[in-house]
Amino acid sequence: MSKTLIETSNLKKSFEHMKNSITLFDNFNIKIKEGELVALVGPSGSGKSSLLHLLALLENPSNGKISINNQDTKFLSNDQKDELRRKNISIIFQDNNLLSDFTAIENVKMPLIINHEKKDIINQKAEKILKDLKILNRSNHFPNELSGGEQQRVAIARALIAETKIILADEPTGNLDYKTSKEIFSIFLKLKKLKKTIIFATHNRELANRADYKLFISNGDIKRVNARK
Repeated sequence: MSKTLIETSNLKKSFEHMKNSITLFDNFNIKIKEGELVALVGPSGSGKSSLLHLLALLENPSNGKISINNQDTKFLSNDQKDELRRKNISIIFQDNNLLSDFTAIENVKMPLIINHEKKDIINQKAEKILKDLKILNRSNHFPNELSGGEQQRVAIARALIAETKIILADEPTGNLDYKTSKEIFSIFLKLKKLKKTIIFATHNRELANRADYKLFISNGDIKRVNARK
């Protein structure tokens, strides 16, 4: 039986805008299990990125709670959230968030450097993952010397090297061409086979339909929708 890695209870996110309160979603309850590939879909501005930020513990919900790997995060301090995230969650941002003053391989090494792993182990892991993602030949190039697809591969490599159980991706193929998008998604399918849990926000209908299921956000509501294989 697959283990539940993410659980939300009565989750709500709202914010104030021009003296009005806008609710992105309310009373959202779900259990996301180990090895599930979940597509987060909905119109622009519906709250896809906000939900990912909540699950990544980068924002606080307006109400309800989130459990990560059976740990209730509601009353955790920022330091405790950082530690829980470091051990359990990797994030792939839409704009890559690569460090411009560091080369591709240096960007990839960063999570392991923060974890104080041994230098030779860091080098081995970084080279292997860049090779797996077919970008080792660009390892000593800076982000501004890489194409959009290459930058995204580096961002994915950086997310994967920490070997966390959960991967959250915000429009990971949004700025990529069709061929590169399919290659990136094929990486997600391989990770699924390794029992990684992947939640990705996307406007790409074809890729969303290849997920195990979709979470559709619209008009303050989130519904689970079966994907069409």
